[in-house]
Amino acid sequence: MKDISEQKIQQVKSRFIFLGSITYRSQFGGYALLVDGIMFALVSDGELYLRANDQIENIFQTRKMSNLVYAKRGMPILLRYYFVDSTLWEDQNLLFYFVQLAYESSKAEMLNKKSQPVRLKDLPNLSITIEKLLWKVGIKSAEELKIKGAKCTYLKLKSLNRSLGFNVLLALAGAISGYHCAVLPSVLRNELLEWYDEIKNPEKG
Repeated sequence: MKDISEQKIQQVKSRFIFLGSITYRSQFGGYALLVDGIMFALVSDGELYLRANDQIENIFQTRKMSNLVYAKRGMPILLRYYFVDSTLWEDQNLLFYFVQLAYESSKAEMLNKKSQPVRLKDLPNLSITIEKLLWKVGIKSAEELKIKGAKCTYLKLKSLNRSLGFNVLLALAGAISGYHCAVLPSVLRNELLEWYDEIKNPEKG
């Protein structure tokens, strides 16, 4: 599947050159496509899906584009990415219009988020309960959390509540990096697990 996904990415790069330089990274078991750090589409199993939000989702739905389904812990989740079928791929004018919509709406969404202060509970994986614990240890903003880092913050929280486990450490790391726990990069997850095992069983070190 990797080869056909990479082929599709190259097709997208050459076809949508009007957007600028397109980069990609691993996401939801496929590849997120970005321009200037703005994610506008995703390639999964060699197929292209366009990103939607509240402003444009009804346009994709009206054309009866299907959602990308992502399996999280064995449960199917409908993502707000819409399938570009062969008919749409061949309809250059409509395709370019949809691609432009996906990019511009994602860009507007990003700019709007940057203009608003982000509460801790609004970061990926964090609940109001975790937010309140973070306040108690003196971390009151997303920027302060980023500066402290996941490991240091986890140790502070652990001093308040010794029952906090590995999932909280993952949640903090995901919140800082912008990932949901289910799609946290395996390299980072493994590093955190190794560190967690060391502090849990220091005699092993």
